[in-house]
Amino acid sequence: MQQFNFIVDSLIRLNPWSMAIALNTVLIGIVAILPKKLLTPAGLVHAGILGVLTWGCLSWQGYVIVAVYFILGSGVTRIGMAEKETAGIAEKRGGARGPENVWGSALTATLCAVGIFIVQQLSISPEIVNSLVSLLGIGYVASFSTKLSDTCASEVGKAYGKRTFLITTLQPVPRGTEGAVSLEGTLAGIMASIVIALIGWAVGWFEGVGILWCAIAAFVATNLESVIGATIQDQIDWLTNEVVNFINTLIGAIVAILLATVWQYSQILLI
Repeated sequence: MQQFNFIVDSLIRLNPWSMAIALNTVLIGIVAILPKKLLTPAGLVHAGILGVLTWGCLSWQGYVIVAVYFILGSGVTRIGMAEKETAGIAEKRGGARGPENVWGSALTATLCAVGIFIVQQLSISPEIVNSLVSLLGIGYVASFSTKLSDTCASEVGKAYGKRTFLITTLQPVPRGTEGAVSLEGTLAGIMASIVIALIGWAVGWFEGVGILWCAIAAFVATNLESVIGATIQDQIDWLTNEVVNFINTLIGAIVAILLATVWQYSQILLI
């Protein structure tokens, strides 16, 4: 027990960046030797960079959110994998994520995290710092709520969707069609967004009403992503799934920040 306490105390005394490097080195090593490959070799490197930035900028509170997203997102990708592979609509590489997947999913969150870190170093009014950190924090959480919502909606819809419709015309289309939506997938996406939002609230990023903002933002962004998939994605060469994922999470973060801003000002006016 004394040795364990010594190790814990030593880790606490590390500065955030040293802790980030040490922790991510261990975790990436564990992920690398798992029988089920969750990340490609290059994906492991980029996930390590993401993890270091997240812990260094946001400490354990931000890291928990990205860790839960990764675990749940990787798990849901494997739902009904055999059926999806047979139908030719499964994720490539058996769901193992490469660098493009890492940053397509997490670039928006990383920008929010770095933004929080920079704001906290500024010599400005504490009230302004707290307000900006709060807004960027809800953007950070909302981006992962949005991405997990999109992942769950897509994967559950492809595996269990009984009827799938093109979002722009509501015409029936085969499962896995870009821009297709299903009731099963939509409900799964809503539940997934709430799970991430609940974790954001639990670690103290925002008050309870922020859960609602994240869920609304994820719903709006996920459906807009489906519209993009159904209309222009196939017509623009550079609009890959990873770029669309970034746009999706960016929309989610912006919508949540706007909702939170309106709420903040409404509360000020009511005082």
